[in-house]
Amino acid sequence: MTASYLAKDSYAIKYGDVALVHAVAGGVGQMLTQIITSLGGKVIGLTSSEEKAEVARKLGAEEVLLYSDNWSEKLAGKIDVAYDSVGSTLMDSFQAVRDKGTVVFYGMSGGDPVSVDPRMLMDTSKTLTGGDLWSFLTSREERIKRSHALFEMISAGKITVNKPRKFALSDGKAAHDLLESRKSTGKILLIP
Repeated sequence: MTASYLAKDSYAIKYGDVALVHAVAGGVGQMLTQIITSLGGKVIGLTSSEEKAEVARKLGAEEVLLYSDNWSEKLAGKIDVAYDSVGSTLMDSFQAVRDKGTVVFYGMSGGDPVSVDPRMLMDTSKTLTGGDLWSFLTSREERIKRSHALFEMISAGKITVNKPRKFALSDGKAAHDLLESRKSTGKILLIP
C-alpha cells in the first residue's frame, strides 16, 4: 500500500518518467519498482550490494547503482522523481533530480536529513514532498478500495510478491540483526 500511494499520490508516475528508487531491493522498493514499471515509468535503483542489485533487476529496474558508487553525480539532472526512504541522502537525491523534478521523502533508515534551503527549491523549481500512508488511508472505504486495486495488480501478474523472511517473535534480535546487516531483501515478519 505504501508503494502504491508513493507512485500514484505523492508523485503520480506518468509514462516515460525516470524514477530513482532508494533501497530498491527492500520490501517497499521491490513493490514500488513494479508499480512504476507497470505505469510506464523507468526505474533506476539504489542498493548496497550486487546481490541486491540483481533482485531489483529481476523485478524490472532498468539500471541499479550501488550506494558506494558516485551515484548522485552519475545521475545529476537525469531523474524526474526520486523516492528517498534513507533521509541522509536527501541532498544527493536533489542533485540527481532534474530542474522541475520532485523528491519524495518518506523515510529515515539512514538518519535524519539535513534542512532544505527553500532558495534552492525556488532557484531550481524542484519540489520536495513527504508522505505517510495514514494520510492517504483515512477511512475504511479508502483502505478497502486501495487494497483491492493492489490485489488486482497481483492477480493480473503485474506485481510479484516475494516470500518474506519469517522469524519467531522470540528471535526478534536475529531479525533486527539481519535488518541492520543490510543483507536482507524484501519483507521480514515476526511471528508470535
